[in-house]
Amino acid sequence: MPSKANLATTYALLIFIWSTTPLAIVWSVSDINAFWALALRFFLALPLAVALLFLFKNKLPMDKLSMLSYLAGAFSFIGSQIFTYMATAYLSSGMIALMFGLAPIMTGLIGRFFFKMHLHRLQWMGMCIAVTGLAIICLGGSNHHINPIGIAMMLVSVCVYCASIFWVKKVNAPLEPMSQATGSILISALFSLCMLPFIWQDMPAHIPSAKALFGLVYAVIMASLVAMFCYFKLVQNIKATTLSLTTVMTPMLAMLFGAILNNEKLTILVVVGAVILLSGLFVYFYKDFKASRELARKIGSTKP
Repeated sequence: MPSKANLATTYALLIFIWSTTPLAIVWSVSDINAFWALALRFFLALPLAVALLFLFKNKLPMDKLSMLSYLAGAFSFIGSQIFTYMATAYLSSGMIALMFGLAPIMTGLIGRFFFKMHLHRLQWMGMCIAVTGLAIICLGGSNHHINPIGIAMMLVSVCVYCASIFWVKKVNAPLEPMSQATGSILISALFSLCMLPFIWQDMPAHIPSAKALFGLVYAVIMASLVAMFCYFKLVQNIKATTLSLTTVMTPMLAMLFGAILNNEKLTILVVVGAVILLSGLFVYFYKDFKASRELARKIGSTKP
């Protein structure tokens, strides 16, 4: 079991990477077909992941349970990301990150209806507030690279991502994080290979721009390798709802990065909607925040 400091560092690194990944994705598709950018991401990530696996002397088990876990993890890769890449034609990087902020609510709904988890009144209220914020964003986002089609795609992406968390936890294969990440990248690369006959005509015919190449390399190294190593490490050591909290912290950082580095402009109505959405998430997690503070206070009062 990793130490609390180790898990906290991993958590912080994951937040930073996920705050910058939407911008990297938007940049990577600026000069490359979205499906090719996604396929290249996994084709390039796979040999690097295998090399790291050997470097750290980890095994890649191929038994039935491990393969099922790889498939479950691949849902948070190719399964979720295919809709995210499609959404780049309709949404800014900040909006993509903001939509992933809905992951805790999706996680709660999946837990409620499929695993009979109890949701208290504040959580339902938080969901309603968040959905209100999302509706305001849709109303205020016309002509500002915020489109209902993109929002619908991102809702599917987030739903698949959250389902993947539960699936990996349910399979509960005894795998090292690097083994889990490599196996899931392998499955994602195989799915990408199956896409090639359908996207062959859109294969890049020239060397992409420096910005597109940087976005692709960042997505390969940071989002597909480092972040997923952190992700699967946390999946194995903390609760699914706690892990989904990372997506509450990333949207504002992502919107800031998008505004500074990609000149993404937002209307006042969109900003108001984003604040309401994040307020809904705060209400959703209020009891958890309160319980954490009380636990920290008790631990502090027992120290000599």
